[in-house]
Amino acid sequence: MASIALTASSFRPSLRSRSSSTRSQPLLHYTPSTSLNSNSLSLKRNRFTTTPLISSNSKHLTLVKASSSTAAASVTPAPVPPKPSQGAAIKPLLASIATGVILWFVPVPAGVSRNAWQLLAIFLATIVGIITQPLPLGAVAILGLGVSVLTKTLPFAAAFSGFGDPIPWLICFAFFFAKGFIKTGLGNRVAYQFVSLFGSSSLGLGYSLVFSEALLAPAIPSVSARAGGIFLPLVKSLCVACGSNVGDGTEEKLGSWLMLTCFQTSVISSAMFLTAMAANPLCATLTLNSINQTIGWLDWAKAGIVPGLVSLVLVPLILYVIYPPTLKSSPDAPKLAREKLQLMGPMTGHEKIMTATLLLTVGLWVFGGVLNIDAVTAAILGLSVLLVTGVVTWKECLGEGVAWDTLTWFAALIAMAGYLNKYGLISWFSQTVVKFVGGLGLSWQLSFGILVLLYFYSHYFFASGAAHIGAMFTAFLSVATALGTPPFFGAIVLSFLSNLMGGLTHYGIGSAPVFYGANYVPLAKWWGYGFLISIVNIIIWLGLGGVWWKFIGLW
Repeated sequence: MASIALTASSFRPSLRSRSSSTRSQPLLHYTPSTSLNSNSLSLKRNRFTTTPLISSNSKHLTLVKASSSTAAASVTPAPVPPKPSQGAAIKPLLASIATGVILWFVPVPAGVSRNAWQLLAIFLATIVGIITQPLPLGAVAILGLGVSVLTKTLPFAAAFSGFGDPIPWLICFAFFFAKGFIKTGLGNRVAYQFVSLFGSSSLGLGYSLVFSEALLAPAIPSVSARAGGIFLPLVKSLCVACGSNVGDGTEEKLGSWLMLTCFQTSVISSAMFLTAMAANPLCATLTLNSINQTIGWLDWAKAGIVPGLVSLVLVPLILYVIYPPTLKSSPDAPKLAREKLQLMGPMTGHEKIMTATLLLTVGLWVFGGVLNIDAVTAAILGLSVLLVTGVVTWKECLGEGVAWDTLTWFAALIAMAGYLNKYGLISWFSQTVVKFVGGLGLSWQLSFGILVLLYFYSHYFFASGAAHIGAMFTAFLSVATALGTPPFFGAIVLSFLSNLMGGLTHYGIGSAPVFYGANYVPLAKWWGYGFLISIVNIIIWLGLGGVWWKFIGLW
């Protein structure tokens, strides 16, 4: 028998922590009944025996006895792994810097100011950094703002002006509402209700959410409020209820597909109704100013209903095929959900407060135009109720790191994109496109096709639908009309695309940062599937939609 003995001096801290009565007690120790050597360790029927913790006749503390047929095993302490670096990932950081430096020193095109070109270099470098993520997104955005201030491209007030924009704050507040949904259990209660009704298949669950959101779209003109304040908490609760969580490898069980599906369909429902997105009335106003024709609510809905419904049906199905959830069928889920609801019992006081607050906030979102209360003011009021009643605490709000990170990078991009427009870069780009397309001598159909594609994919440079519409809508509509496109037809198509283009990136429309911030879908996949679904939407809306618009006499 070989014994592994360690001197008592090496265990002084442990000995001091034990009382004298403990010293006399036997210690459970482990004795393997197999060979133990320096090269191999095989364990078979192992047994536990006891030995005194301290022997009065020995200067050694015997902890473990091991039987061995060869030699005593030597215990070698495992090496301490090096701490991971807390700084930036070097290669992605260099890629971001290289993008900015190269563009910075490219000769400035005629008609573009030096400041505008420098800001474009910083903006694109920041976008590359956001894609490659050498640091968290908020940190990348702060670096971009820092460079713009350091190089005098933007004054400090201009660089940080995005933090005064209501949309990033509305998105931030949406995360706090989600916290209340989850904390009170209301989110789980609603999720179990959905699962009990539609949970036998993931696809059925997805469609129930998609069409629920579309039904609310005409009444809630803020896609950020609708998607973030109402549906994001519900979707997150459903994912958790189905065992799909962030960070434990179960994201693709349900959450990845469901998050991407609900986001992509939110831009479709926003395109279907004049009152479904805050910037849609801006399109109608610019149309009236440009071609002296009015797009009414019914005109918009009649033109958008057919391609919109087809997109709402096909997009979830396409994503289900190309980015499928691993959980597809769960025939026992509705029964289990009903059992969970019974265990939860009646609604708690905090659940009732959360429900009433949600109804109040949604009511103000719906009727805010009549009451002269905007969406972010309604959200502040709702959050105030949650804070005062203790449903959500300020400490919990401060702990919502994703909310503050999203606020930071989205506000930074809004500021930079806004000043690209103010510095005249977007105007120069629009005029360049106009001259190019007008000089090709094509039919109005082909010319308009080129224009809408350029209008659509230039949204990569915008962090706001309203900013894009304000900068480019009038110019592109004027050129399309000059090239022979029926004016009303051109205006309504550009209006629809002004919503659909929001699905390209994680910053292109108000619902994007909310769903991306849930962290179920990696950024590369978000952009990749965003581009793919954009092609699907363009085919549906310009193909089938074109036929429908011909049928109703738009062209």
